[in-house]
Amino acid sequence: MRVGVPREIKPDEYRVGLTPTAVREYVAHGHEVIVERGAGEGAGYADALYERAGARVVADADAVFSGAQMIVKVKEPQAVEWVKLTRDHILFTYLHLAPDPAQTEGLLASGCAAVAYETVTDVNGGLPLLAPMSEVAGRIAVFSAAETLLKHNGGMGLLICGVPGVPPARVCILGGGVVGANAAVMAAGLGAEVVILERSIPRMRYIDDIFAGRVITRYSTIDAVEEEILKADVVIGAVLTAGAAAPKMVRREHLSRMKPGSVLVDVSIDQGGCFETSRPTTHKNPTYTVDGVVHYCVANMPGAAPRTSSEALGHATLPFGLLLADKGLDALKTNKHLARGLNVLDGHLTHPAVAEALGKPFKDPYGAWA
Repeated sequence: MRVGVPREIKPDEYRVGLTPTAVREYVAHGHEVIVERGAGEGAGYADALYERAGARVVADADAVFSGAQMIVKVKEPQAVEWVKLTRDHILFTYLHLAPDPAQTEGLLASGCAAVAYETVTDVNGGLPLLAPMSEVAGRIAVFSAAETLLKHNGGMGLLICGVPGVPPARVCILGGGVVGANAAVMAAGLGAEVVILERSIPRMRYIDDIFAGRVITRYSTIDAVEEEILKADVVIGAVLTAGAAAPKMVRREHLSRMKPGSVLVDVSIDQGGCFETSRPTTHKNPTYTVDGVVHYCVANMPGAAPRTSSEALGHATLPFGLLLADKGLDALKTNKHLARGLNVLDGHLTHPAVAEALGKPFKDPYGAWA
């Protein structure tokens, strides 16, 4: 199969769909890899490294899309990329369609087969292709929150770790999944006071065990959320419903009762955000303030560490990508977990949560949801 890697064009996005190491694996499987010139530069991979790995470097995205059968990206395709997709393409990337009807319509109109990293599953019910970026995002969320708390960045002027005789910041994490646990690792490691709100009791037991009581766990109820966000200096939104829009955990009316200069970090922003007042921001302009509360809602947080992120993502996606390249869409007939990554096929939505979130019909072509 001819596998194409275009340069990412979303603002402040420097990750790349395939590293040179991954390219070598595809080539070893007998596939041709076409890489857009400069696609890996943001992550530190020169064109020469791709050529050395066996890829053919081409001048622009048009050459990639016209020459490839399978497109491997990181972020969702932008409007200028939708029109380059056809029924002959398999798209393999993050999509996050639930809060993005415009992209959805673009992909449906293209007729392509779009497989979303974030809804591929594993035998344990996990999301293995979302996990590595969730790990990065959870850790970056704490660094970003600590920086935003400083006075010159609009925060209350609080040092997240405190100093002897002065208490540290209180960090409230909504959700104890991969993002939440990684945020807790960083926040606790910096010396912050940390509380995680979660609804899975087994997950809370796990968190309690690994942190040995260093992190407080609370069952997530409306009362608990309200109590904790009002006490918090930082709130990190880390809730996820696979394929669906994120639930709104913090409402506009809460903000006026929160501490002035406190910080909200919405890691769920790719799925529409879990704060009612969230809207996507960029690394160049990451924050805005509503009712005295600073919001950090960068939609591609892992893009700030493109080398680490590209390698981590590449390790996770490689087995699935090779399966798609080796067998084409036939891979979805035999691998239910990969088939659950299929969001769009022949102009139909093929993931139930995505279809429900967008109010559109759902079709299950490979029996992944039977």
